[in-house]
Amino acid sequence: MNSICTKNDAQLISEYIQGNELCLSALIERHQQKIFGFILSKTLDRDLADDIFQDTFIKIINTLKKGNYNEEGKFLPWALRISHNLIMDFYRDKKRKKTKYATEEYDVLDYLGIEDTSLEEELEQELTLKKIVDLITTLPEDQQQVLRMRIFMGLSFKEIAEQTNVSINTSLGRMRYALINLRKTIEEKEVIQYN
Repeated sequence: MNSICTKNDAQLISEYIQGNELCLSALIERHQQKIFGFILSKTLDRDLADDIFQDTFIKIINTLKKGNYNEEGKFLPWALRISHNLIMDFYRDKKRKKTKYATEEYDVLDYLGIEDTSLEEELEQELTLKKIVDLITTLPEDQQQVLRMRIFMGLSFKEIAEQTNVSINTSLGRMRYALINLRKTIEEKEVIQYN
């Protein structure tokens, strides 16, 4: 395996296509931390990240076996693009199935709506999502929890109440306060930005 470890990605891919399964293992081992970390940063859900990570490598394997790989020397960006597309597919599918919960005139869920967009718009949405995730971490733990369970896991308020051992009204209240606090934080940041 040591001689395999010294090979670059293009060499590993070439040898894997020729039948050396160890080269695929080396490729996965080399990049799994970055790819999994990328997926987890977008989903904030370890189980979902595991599923998308596995789907990413299934797609990679299928593409390599069909001989459709042509990203010479750029394996990691290609793999990240595949995982990004799978994440987008997941959220598009989830959006179709989900009924939105809105509070007053501002709805944080609107920021998570993912449409068929250009790469530039997708990157902008990713940045917006990252900003929202960063803002969520400033909230009290119980408010963070209800937002993550509702937005990123797609749970109903009944399911959230059951999993957190509180009433539905308490779950709704935490969501309401979380959205109010997020709105306040966003407004404060905008005031600071323009001053």
